[in-house]
Amino acid sequence: MVMDASQVAELKLFVDQCKSNPSILHSPSLSFFKSYLQSLGARIPPDPQPDKGGFNMAEPEQHSDAKKPNFSNEEDDDIVESDVEFDNTGVVESDNDPPQKMGDPSVEVTDDKRDAAQTEKLKAIDAISEGKLDEAIDYLTEAITLHPTSAILYATRASVFVKLSKPNAAICDAGAALEINPDSAKGYKVRGMARAMLGLWEEAASDLHVASKLDYDEEIGSALKKVEPNARKIEEHRRKYERLRKERELKRNECQRQQQKAESQDQEALSAFKDGQVIGIHSTRELEPKLNAATKTSRLVILYFTATWCGPCRYISPLYTSLAAKYAKVVFLKVDIDEARDVAARWNISSVPTFFFVRNGKEVDKVVGADKNALEMKIAQYAG
Repeated sequence: MVMDASQVAELKLFVDQCKSNPSILHSPSLSFFKSYLQSLGARIPPDPQPDKGGFNMAEPEQHSDAKKPNFSNEEDDDIVESDVEFDNTGVVESDNDPPQKMGDPSVEVTDDKRDAAQTEKLKAIDAISEGKLDEAIDYLTEAITLHPTSAILYATRASVFVKLSKPNAAICDAGAALEINPDSAKGYKVRGMARAMLGLWEEAASDLHVASKLDYDEEIGSALKKVEPNARKIEEHRRKYERLRKERELKRNECQRQQQKAESQDQEALSAFKDGQVIGIHSTRELEPKLNAATKTSRLVILYFTATWCGPCRYISPLYTSLAAKYAKVVFLKVDIDEARDVAARWNISSVPTFFFVRNGKEVDKVVGADKNALEMKIAQYAG
């Protein structure tokens, strides 16, 4: 069926939509198309599976003394690598024929056998020139049987397997040639060409480069022109994702470091408190770390200003101490205005007793005077 221009335009639009939003391929109505793409070896990105109900059904957060900063890594899933587009001209299906007959290297090669092998090789060359490739294989197989330690015979048969589009057989023979003669230019050349036929671009480029150094010819140069661009794409692709993985690893390590730092700071902040006890403050230098620690751990602070000569202060101080024991997670601080004049001045104290309620470093309420009921009521209100 031939598509007209409008149908081609619609198809192109649909493909562009798939590129920008691959999740549409998970639509039930497109299941046939997704199956077809997968049959061609395509990799379909996983379905993001959005929440169906739209409501957050997570369990309520448990009460915590501290609101921990969230340093979790948002990229825990593996990086999904994109496919690399290659020029696959000349790539063939992998051949799965039974292994070809190989020579027995333990056989003694006499002069007569060597001459007979040469005769078979010449017959093979004639057959190749006439396009009779299967006959050429037979002649070369006989030659290999007679002279199993000849690298050139294996390399020549490998080149015929390449012409027959049997890359695996060619790779096998080329490998045998290189075992006999590690400097066989033809062995590297033919194996590189066979690997290119299987789409093994990097391996093919490696073999062809070695062959070109040993004995360059135009056929090697032509093969490299095709293979090298694909091999470079793979290398660039690999470097790109190695860089992405390294960046993500650095980010993950930084997140862990920040998490550990936050946990350490929280632990240090908690150690500054004496749960269930009243903490005496003697200067602004002492007060600020306590307020900062309370902010980091999201604790309520009650800042009680008193004086030794104040009768109402002596009246309400025992209650303040008992409330500290009752509300162990509230930070109860006590400031003598005559001893810590800088603190009293900073908080503009004009009478005692005065109680400030502080959360996140800011005053949220206060009680002035020895009003037990008001003090208890506000502590219960803000501590809850």
